[in-house]
Amino acid sequence: MGRLPRVVAVALVASLQCIGPVLSQDWPTRPVTMVVPFAAGGPADTVGRILASSLSELLGQQVIIENVGGSGGMTGSARVAKAAPDGYQFVLGNVGTHAANQTFYKTPLYNAATDFAPVMLIAQTPLVLLARKDLPANNLKEFIAYAKANQASMQYGSGGAGSASHLACVLLNAAIGINVTHVPYRGAAPAMQDLIAGRIDYQCPDTPIAIPQIQSKMVKAIAILTRDRSPSLPSQASAHEQGLTNFDASNWFASFFPKGTSAAIVDRLHAATLATINTPAVQTRMREIGADLVAGELSSPDYLQKFVEAEIEKWAGPIKASGVSMD
Repeated sequence: MGRLPRVVAVALVASLQCIGPVLSQDWPTRPVTMVVPFAAGGPADTVGRILASSLSELLGQQVIIENVGGSGGMTGSARVAKAAPDGYQFVLGNVGTHAANQTFYKTPLYNAATDFAPVMLIAQTPLVLLARKDLPANNLKEFIAYAKANQASMQYGSGGAGSASHLACVLLNAAIGINVTHVPYRGAAPAMQDLIAGRIDYQCPDTPIAIPQIQSKMVKAIAILTRDRSPSLPSQASAHEQGLTNFDASNWFASFFPKGTSAAIVDRLHAATLATINTPAVQTRMREIGADLVAGELSSPDYLQKFVEAEIEKWAGPIKASGVSMD
C-alpha cells in the first residue's frame, strides 16, 4: 500500500493528538508489535499487513508484524494475554482465537472475555467451501453426495485445530452428516498450498485467501458458507441457497491489548485504526480481499467486549452439538 497523501496524514495525526497530550507524548516511543497468531500469507496476515503501514505512519512508530502460529491461533494470542500491559504488543484476533476456542478447547490458554483489553472490531469476512480442482463435484448437492460416498478416504485441511477455517468445516460436516479426517496446518496458507496440490480434498477458508485461488482456477468454489451471497463473490451461491438452510459461518478480525493496558493507549490505537480503515487505499484493498469494514458504534472498544462475549456464546452450542473438542 502506498503512503498516505501528506495533507491527509498530517490531518489524521493532528486529530489523534487532540485526544490528549499524554497520548501523543508518552506512547508509542518505540516500535509496536502486532502479533498475527497464524502463518504468513493467510487471511489474518493479509489483513494485518494492509493495516500496518498506515498505522505506522499515524502512530509515528513502526508497527511490526510477528507471525506466531500454533493451536489454531491460541499460541500467539496467549503470548499477548500474558505480555506486559505497556502497549507494545497487541494481537489481531478472530472468531477462532477469541470466541470458538473457548468451547472447542477443554482447557484454553486464556479467557478471551477477561484476559484482554479490547480495542476495535475491524472487519468481517465470509468463509468459503473450496475443493481441489479435480474433485468430481461442482455444487453443494454434488459435494454432499460425493463426500457421503467417499468420506472414509477423504481429508480436509484447516489453519489449525480451533481456527475459523477448521470450525467452519466441523459445522459443515456435522450439518451434512459426514465424518472426514482433519489435517491441521500452522495457517490457512499452507493448507491452501496442499489443496492446490490435491493432497487434501477441501477446506473452509476466508475470502482473503480464497478469492485469488478461485480467480486463478487453482481450486473449485462450492459454496459461500453464509446465508447470503458475498459482494466479493457475487456469482457464487451460498450454502443456504443450495439447500443447507440458514447455515452461517463467517470470520472477523479485531485488535486486543493485554488486560490492564491503560485506556489512553487503547484509545490511541483505536483512533489510529479507525483513521486507517477510513483511508481510500485501505478501503479499496479490503474490498479486493472480500473484507467488510465495520463502522459507527460497532467499532468501539465497548462494543467489541460485548461482541466477543456474544460470539463465545453463539459458537458454544454448535461446537458442543458437533461433539468435537481438543484437550
